[in-house]
Amino acid sequence: MLHSGSKVNLLIGINIIVFLLINVPDTLAQFLFRTGVIGYYSNEYLQLPSNLSVLLKHFWTPVTYMFMHAGWLHILFNMLWLYWFGQIFEEYLGKNRTVGLYLMGGLCGAFFFLLCYNTLPIFAHQDTSLVGASAGVMAIIIATATLLPDYSLSLFLIGPVKLKWIALFFVLIDFLGIIGPNSGGEIAHLGGALIGFVYIKQLQKGNDWVARISGIFRAKPKLKVVSKNSYGKSAGKPRQEEIDLILDKISQSGYDSLSKQEKEVLFRASSNEG
Repeated sequence: MLHSGSKVNLLIGINIIVFLLINVPDTLAQFLFRTGVIGYYSNEYLQLPSNLSVLLKHFWTPVTYMFMHAGWLHILFNMLWLYWFGQIFEEYLGKNRTVGLYLMGGLCGAFFFLLCYNTLPIFAHQDTSLVGASAGVMAIIIATATLLPDYSLSLFLIGPVKLKWIALFFVLIDFLGIIGPNSGGEIAHLGGALIGFVYIKQLQKGNDWVARISGIFRAKPKLKVVSKNSYGKSAGKPRQEEIDLILDKISQSGYDSLSKQEKEVLFRASSNEG
């Protein structure tokens, strides 16, 4: 999985390894000694605290929390959704953007969580913590649905459902849940969703935030003499202007509206990214 080249598989592998490294020895310790020392310290030092004074001492937690999970069902569903949507995301946008967007979603989710718990009266004097990959996963889910709103995913017992309806369902459930027992988690989900939506809208305008932040931003290639097709038939890397036009068309009319030439250009762009 870690050597497949897919950044989705890399993220899933890291999350599973972290989960096993914490929970397997902790389960053995509880079984043998009736105490879970590893679980206690991982919760204490790796989860994101809402208390800002604690956060200053544990300044690394805005990153570590997004690779932690509270139970096997939590990680199972997060990784399933990451896999399903991440595969589509990488198919159309390549593999270089996945980790960056995941981290951006997690950080945005952490920011929303901290902002709400330290400014809104409803959360006053509540010391809690945030854990899970959900904000990063939501960023990829919403980004994929924003890019390909009419792309259908076949759901068990339901059948084909367009990505835009799945994304809308997630956002609605998270919004309604901000007054429930998992308020912090739902707020973080909405933060991740927001960054996923805004990222694709900016990407369609030619602003690749992930590439800029990660330092892999490349200058646009110089014009070359190619055959006179509207999207080009050369075997080289497609121009960014071509890719932006195709992404705009997908956003407005769906992937099925693309011509064969446009699909070939998108495929070459994805191959060059990967």
